[in-house]
Amino acid sequence: MTPNLLVFRVLRNPKVTISLSLADWDLLLRQARCSNLLARIHSLLNEQGLIDRVPPKPREHLQWTHVIAERQIKAVHWEVTMIRKALAKVGPIILLKGAAYVMAKLPPAQGRLFSDIDIMVPKDNLNEVEAALMLHGWGTTHHDTYDQRYYRRWMHELPPMRHIKRSSVIDVHHAILPETAAIHPSPDKLRSSACSLDGYDDLKILAPADMVLHSAAHLFNESELDNGLRDLVDIDSLLRHFSNLPSFWVVLVERAKDLELTRALFYSLRYTTLILHTTIPPSTMVAIEIGRPNQLTLTIMDKLFTRALMPDHPSCSDWLTNTAKRVLYVRGNWLRMPPLLLARHLFHKAFISPKPE
Repeated sequence: MTPNLLVFRVLRNPKVTISLSLADWDLLLRQARCSNLLARIHSLLNEQGLIDRVPPKPREHLQWTHVIAERQIKAVHWEVTMIRKALAKVGPIILLKGAAYVMAKLPPAQGRLFSDIDIMVPKDNLNEVEAALMLHGWGTTHHDTYDQRYYRRWMHELPPMRHIKRSSVIDVHHAILPETAAIHPSPDKLRSSACSLDGYDDLKILAPADMVLHSAAHLFNESELDNGLRDLVDIDSLLRHFSNLPSFWVVLVERAKDLELTRALFYSLRYTTLILHTTIPPSTMVAIEIGRPNQLTLTIMDKLFTRALMPDHPSCSDWLTNTAKRVLYVRGNWLRMPPLLLARHLFHKAFISPKPE
């Protein structure tokens, strides 16, 4: 790994910022910005009472990003209010990922920047949900016939919907992984264990273990890892927060078995420990060995993920970084679809689908 990974040192121990030079700060800010973690760094420093010890210029950068993050949190609250209004007759909806973190006031919400809001509804309700959202100003963002069929027939969500006035984007999921994927975490099991959100009778969030597993499934079955480090930081934050719950670690492993997500959880615990120094009970590390791949595969995955999860900055890259990202892109698509369907899909996207101008 590249020795100049300042962002990792700060994420592991924010107190190291006390001894940074201005040149160090310049590099840290660039690495954090490339990872969408600038506001997260501000949050960590503020929590530990260190923000006033940051030199003026770097502190100004951090504070501006903090302002943006706070505005986005307010925007999420407003968008959730609008979604609740649109779907009032549909029944309770489950908030996923960033929106869930914000509305439940969980630690990963601090300093997190958003591009969309994710919700989960039963598959049988998709038409009703889509129609209700359209009546309230959201419209599909994918107009190509093939893309529409791709999402509706094979994926685990509708095509993203964008509001015509506010430009906010909502992703409507009915599962957490595509129906064509090799593993199928049961949406029914996720919904049945979902927790009510305090103060709301029409909003739910995933149970603590399921929330971790959803983030793990998303990260380690993804083909594009542009926000990979941020997502790993989310998992680290969730693990640290939920670790105080009785029997959390035991439930997490058992739930991973139940949802076919032992491999994703294995990778999550391995790389949060390796990269962010997350404290995992030894008994949990032993129990999750059930998700461990063979040694050759693990060696290859280590070479790939320890590069692809780095900030997208020259100081964090080596001559194999781009190759690692390309290999993981192919892997993500391979996990998403069986070979013949994948070949057909890639051929269509390469040679038939209209190209953006």
